[in-house]
Amino acid sequence: MKNQIRPDEKFIRHAPCNNCNSQDNLAIYEFHSYCFGCLQWTPLNGEQPIQPQKRKEVLDLIEGSVNALPKRHINSETCKKFNYETGIYNGRNCHISNYYDKQYSLVAQHIRFADKSFKWLGDTDKITLFGQNLWRDGGKSIIITEGEIDAMSVSQINNHKYPVVSVPSGASSAKKYIKRELEWLSKFEKIVLMFDNDDAGSKASIECANILPVKKAYIAKLPMKDANDLLVANLGAKIVDSFWEAKSFSPAGIVEGADTKDLLLKDNHVESIPYQWNGLNSKLNGIRLGELNLLCAGSGTGKSQVCREIAYHLISNKHKVGYIALEESVKRSIRGIVSVGLNKLIHIPEVRKTIADEDIVNEWNKIKDYITLYDHWGSHSTEDLLNKIRYMVKGLDCKVIFLDHISIVISGLSDGDERRLIDNTMTSLRKLVEELNCAMFVVSHLKRPEGKFGHEEGTQTSLSHLRGSHSLAQLSDAVLGFERNQQSADEGNVMICRVLKNRFSGDTGIASTLIYNKETGRLSEGDFDE
Repeated sequence: MKNQIRPDEKFIRHAPCNNCNSQDNLAIYEFHSYCFGCLQWTPLNGEQPIQPQKRKEVLDLIEGSVNALPKRHINSETCKKFNYETGIYNGRNCHISNYYDKQYSLVAQHIRFADKSFKWLGDTDKITLFGQNLWRDGGKSIIITEGEIDAMSVSQINNHKYPVVSVPSGASSAKKYIKRELEWLSKFEKIVLMFDNDDAGSKASIECANILPVKKAYIAKLPMKDANDLLVANLGAKIVDSFWEAKSFSPAGIVEGADTKDLLLKDNHVESIPYQWNGLNSKLNGIRLGELNLLCAGSGTGKSQVCREIAYHLISNKHKVGYIALEESVKRSIRGIVSVGLNKLIHIPEVRKTIADEDIVNEWNKIKDYITLYDHWGSHSTEDLLNKIRYMVKGLDCKVIFLDHISIVISGLSDGDERRLIDNTMTSLRKLVEELNCAMFVVSHLKRPEGKFGHEEGTQTSLSHLRGSHSLAQLSDAVLGFERNQQSADEGNVMICRVLKNRFSGDTGIASTLIYNKETGRLSEGDFDE
């Protein structure tokens, strides 16, 4: 019908259509009128109106009749407005949703049968949103639903005052069709997504809101599955409430300051587990779930023993731990943990001979239900490791994970860029700790400091000494450095624990002095003489 409009003809106003009874689908120009609802073109000079072509002549579409839908509580006026018909297709009763292109021509039909199966007729490549042909471009608000019945339900309960459309094929394809009509939708000030109240509808709402213009997208939450369920239950007012209560959409991760009051005042309980060493508790206020702690020291200083001591302390207090020691076998790991409880180094043959099997088993029985270990067999790819940690926490209820150490995680990877590999691995571990809400201790080596002496001679640790990448420090909540002069005859058994980073309180510096007992293999806290 577009070719009947003269190029110089001016648009005058919208008006009700006497033919289809729509409120404002009739566009009146200087020399003709045209209804975007029933598609009738009428000259204003007394000539006979030009009727649209029969649908069968165009796309072999079927013809039905406009009737009320009593079971759906949708009246005939609504069906007439949306040109929603009932008819017969191949001998089967059906509903007919008529779809139009951007030139307001009927191009396709969505056929719905009683068994809820569907069929498309016509050219679906040209279709716009269901009902889009009824509304002028732009305005205050528009509501988008997940199905044709819901669109008519929302429009009816609002007395057809607001534009309402639906996506053609449900939640799964909603983003595709909304993206196609983005230019048209952008002309509205408020775009309300009123999809089904289920997982698919919620997911589609987020996907679609993300592509709509900033500050225009709103998401409505219905108290029942969909709008028509509310209409049938005589709760149509709830549809109106959902429209007015729709929340403005903000992309994931963006929080308006006005929405932070609860965060300001409400203290979410964060479980904190005390260390066994008072100095560390004074600095760090315990071990918290959701935090990543980095332990660093020179080679041979005693990092692994620190891990065993902390792990045993947690196990003794009934906190289950996941223990991943990539430099040693599971046998060595479990012997190391049991040794802490026995105060005996049972991996040393001479010591092992002095301890009865019964005593070892008794100590093992105390810890066996509170520790899970990783038998890596030389395989420790990052992806595999992350999956193992996820299973330890989610499947086996481990609260704290020990990873000794990160350099081995990346050593077997094909890419030789150590810095990038550490960045990627630390980022993955950081995300995993927050996702799983567990605590994690990660061991890292140090690079040799400048100067005559190295860390093996007791040189003070520093964040700048972390080997490979600064992400080790950046992504950790706490960084603990351990210092011991292994060559000192007098203080070779004295280990200084220094807090290099403390995101929780900012309190850094020397926390504890740990004394190593060569007979028992244990670390105990001593006094530090400054």
